[in-house]
Amino acid sequence: MQDIITVTGNVAGPPEFKVTAGGLPIVNFRLGSAQRRFDRQSGTWVDDGTNWYNVSAFRGLAEHIAASVTKGEPLVVTGRLRLRPWESGGKKGISIDIDADTVGHDLRWGTTTYTKQATAEGAASAPPASAGEDQDAWAAPGLDGAAPAAALAGETPF
Repeated sequence: MQDIITVTGNVAGPPEFKVTAGGLPIVNFRLGSAQRRFDRQSGTWVDDGTNWYNVSAFRGLAEHIAASVTKGEPLVVTGRLRLRPWESGGKKGISIDIDADTVGHDLRWGTTTYTKQATAEGAASAPPASAGEDQDAWAAPGLDGAAPAAALAGETPF
């Protein structure tokens, strides 16, 4: 059984991109997730430490992160949680690692622009369509706030 976790936080340093001798793209970065709590006595929010995560991603996700993510940006990361005990120089600790399945910018703090990557055949990649599904019906709303056609017809995209 795998533990799946979703964490929001900020990238602590530039993502480190490598390609193994076998040709596997890998990216690693640290994610800091600040903990805050409401102090009832003062009536304010106070910092309560930071949780640190080592995030790894592979293959296409690694390439996309390397091209899209920089230090300081807020992210949402979902992946498999791994707790790894370590010992070095008489010190002991636990490293909290996430093997990322999904990474995206946290849009609470800003905007981003999505660009589909081209496939080897030159066509833009997209999730496979269900039989008979009209891809344009699920187009995102425009900046004017217009709803997708399916939403106007009372359908849901789920």
